[in-house]
Amino acid sequence: MGNEHNSEYAIEMLHITKRFPGIIANDDITLQLKHGEIHALLGENGAGKSTLMSVLFGLYQAEEGVIKKDGKEVKILSPNDANALGIGMVHQHFKLVECFTVLDNIILGDEPTGPMGVLKKAEARKKIMDLSNKYGLQVDPDAKIQDITVGMQQRTEILKMLYRDNEILIFDEPTAVLTPQEIHDLMKIMKNLAAEGMSILFISHKLAEIMEVADRCSVLRKGKYIGTVNTADVTMAELSSMMVGRNVNFHVEKKEQHLGDVILDVENMTVASKVHKNNAVKNVSLKVRGGEIVCIAGIDGNGQTEFVYGLTGLEPLVSGKITLLGQDITKMPIRKRSILGMSHIPEDRHKHGLVLDYSLEDNIVLQRYFEPEFTKSGFLRRNNIRKQAEKMIEEYDIRSGQGPITTSRSMSGGNQQKAIIAREIEKEPGLLVAVQPTRGLDVGAIEFIHKQIVAQRDAGKAVLLVSLEMDEVLDVSDRILVMYEGEIVGQLDPKTTTPEEMGLYMAGAKREEVKA
Repeated sequence: MGNEHNSEYAIEMLHITKRFPGIIANDDITLQLKHGEIHALLGENGAGKSTLMSVLFGLYQAEEGVIKKDGKEVKILSPNDANALGIGMVHQHFKLVECFTVLDNIILGDEPTGPMGVLKKAEARKKIMDLSNKYGLQVDPDAKIQDITVGMQQRTEILKMLYRDNEILIFDEPTAVLTPQEIHDLMKIMKNLAAEGMSILFISHKLAEIMEVADRCSVLRKGKYIGTVNTADVTMAELSSMMVGRNVNFHVEKKEQHLGDVILDVENMTVASKVHKNNAVKNVSLKVRGGEIVCIAGIDGNGQTEFVYGLTGLEPLVSGKITLLGQDITKMPIRKRSILGMSHIPEDRHKHGLVLDYSLEDNIVLQRYFEPEFTKSGFLRRNNIRKQAEKMIEEYDIRSGQGPITTSRSMSGGNQQKAIIAREIEKEPGLLVAVQPTRGLDVGAIEFIHKQIVAQRDAGKAVLLVSLEMDEVLDVSDRILVMYEGEIVGQLDPKTTTPEEMGLYMAGAKREEVKA
């Protein structure tokens, strides 16, 4: 590929500026992508990474700056223009039709037709299978999207780009939703693509992944361009301080532990599965006491989600009993659990965390608007709600274009996450259930949120953390329970266990009886 181009660069974005109400998302940014390289774009949440890529993909138009392809200036006014130039994008939240097959999703909008408009699916199938084999994607073209794993959905998106002969591929935080094994596979796929001459832009804030796959890395901070480095020449610590503008402490500081009374007692919980005939959670018992962080670890899809649904009231139990602060809450509605002292940072922030069309301030008081502080004689006390929101924005560094009145939908994922965490911790719950609380956050925000969680523990509250991030599990928890296929198969002490030992339990290769 490399020789036929008269320019070293496949894509150049020169002096790009993009403004939104109240915010300059990209402030004079220059980014150059070489042919056949994997180029990482690193930055905190809200640094402007996704905005910059949306400009390249034609979802937004920049107010200033030019884009060149192979040295020639181009205008990209829509994703169709981007596709015509060979630019494809895998979005953070996939754009797939659930009830269609993999094959139908790949050819959607680009269907091969013969005379009289007859669909030529056999040809499409052959091209798709050839691509799938060439790059090691291993997809089943006849499976429906709703029946396959997130990792496979992502591979479908990758095939969608390859099927359209795209040669510039944008991956927007592609590993946020994958298991460790799927991440490993994706890295291999990306390297295969680059080896075949594709040019890849890889948006991420996971430093280890950037060090592993990227040739070069450009860093953005608060909408400004900080610099581009060869990953071979820098350390993770150097990248991290370029990204957040200070040195980050990767280790969580914790005081000596003081255990209190049992706050949560789960006895023999069984929860049905929506996906298969077996139960997703099988006869699980556990206790969490005040002053401790108990972490449920495991590979995604081993019943953690359903366990949390049962615990928080999103799903009914098949059997079992839940006691919170001495009260039986097994059949209690969600609002009562909340008032009694349970806070829930949910796994899916869009589905269960926020009302996306509400303002930030309304989301902040979502479960408390009926309290006297926020309601009087049936009317909302808007001033108090505004004050509460302003306090949270300040304390939790929630970045949004228009402060309390910003629509939640328009905020970056990481800032949506901070808003939920602020709301849940501010209720001063007896029990904090935190599911993937730092998913999709950058190192600076992760450090901050870990501090908040530890502060709850130090204040004598009970914390139940559910996480798929090995480092988070080992660093934050006081006690680790490993869940495998809906059962608790091991209890580990983070001070003495190793990632390898934990991995054996997570993969089902090792198990022990755990008494609650």
